[in-house]
Amino acid sequence: MAFEGLSNRLQEITRKLSGKSRINESDLKEVLREVKLALLEADVNYKIVKDFVKTIEEKALGQDVLKSLTPGQQVVKIVRDELTALLRRF
Repeated sequence: MAFEGLSNRLQEITRKLSGKSRINESDLKEVLREVKLALLEADVNYKIVKDFVKTIEEKALGQDVLKSLTPGQQVVKIVRDELTALLRRF
């Protein structure tokens, strides 16, 4: 149930970023805000969310998009990879 909200928000992110060749700072801030809200709504600890969002921002800002992915898919991939790493720690 908690992941459904995150999944829906990630799908919306993909739609918002479609057609862009790079991830700029304003797009990334909007995306990270959505991710942050989704995690907080899922009752994830604020400090964990803050650290998680910071890590994603560092990895995604200005990153060239892989040829096989759109910018939205690239951000979703980064978020998924970081979620997987986070869940493995606990």
